Amino acid sequence: MKVLANDGISQSGAEMLKKAGFEVIIKKVAQDQLKDFLNQNGISVILVRSATTVRKEIIDNCIHLKVIGRAGVGMDNIDMEYARSKGVSVINTPSASSCSVAELVFAHLFGGVRKLYDSNRNMPLEGDSRFKALKKAYSGGTELRGKTLGIIGFGRIGREVAKIALGVGMKVIASDNNIGEAEITLEFYNDQTVKIPIKTEPVDLLIEHSDFISLHVPTQSKPVIGKEEFRKMKDGVGIINTARGGVIDEEALLEAIENKKVAFAALDTFENEPTPAIKLLMNESISLSPHIGAATLEAQDRIGEELAQQVISLLKPEKA
Repeated sequence: MKVLANDGISQSGAEMLKKAGFEVIIKKVAQDQLKDFLNQNGISVILVRSATTVRKEIIDNCIHLKVIGRAGVGMDNIDMEYARSKGVSVINTPSASSCSVAELVFAHLFGGVRKLYDSNRNMPLEGDSRFKALKKAYSGGTELRGKTLGIIGFGRIGREVAKIALGVGMKVIASDNNIGEAEITLEFYNDQTVKIPIKTEPVDLLIEHSDFISLHVPTQSKPVIGKEEFRKMKDGVGIINTARGGVIDEEALLEAIENKKVAFAALDTFENEPTPAIKLLMNESISLSPHIGAATLEAQDRIGEELAQQVISLLKPEKA
């Protein structure tokens, strides 16, 4: 059986598939040529990230296709329910990248409270001529310890974010399907574990109580955070989106930054990827990264291996 890793796969994942008897093709096929390539090459499994879509037309017309694998969490680029209704298995890797995304949240958070994202822009340009002025400009940082982090979406990634926050000494509240209390487990090297209860409350209360807000929700039909939500937040709030573009109203965000409601924002995802709005990219109060939440070496290995294990479990070909 043939596997097309259209957006790549880790070497460890590819090797697992090959040892199980699959032929692995690592090749980027253009979206408009994908249907023909799958048919002409008798592809049984296609593995994608967010760059490739697998819609009804491909599902209906690619007769060899048995499995669609998403290297990541979100499934919005795949007609998942339709595929399953046609007998095509759809798999993803919901837990493999959780730690990587959570660490990126805190990379942005630590940089945000000390304005490192802006300092790193200006020091190369003016560090030799305006050192004292820059020192004064960036000397108003704050600490994370003792502050309240509100986590919107308390699934796997949200829980990993909470673990880091607790380690930093932050207070954590979350918004989840269940209102009241959720529990996370902290694990230590000596095999000890500690269970910590986390208060959960509706988004409209969470945004009023939080000094910083981190979003971890799937693609939405409308923004979770818009003009009205910004209005309810504390003055000087920091907000981080490593989830999906569109969960924050970007126009409302820019307005909230302009009127000082938001002290800084961090964006890893954007409404118009891969061409984010220039006014976002140029804003001095926004820390930026190009959708790299899951892009660590460790996460890519875990993702590839988890996909491989699922494919092997579903199809189990005989070795040649």
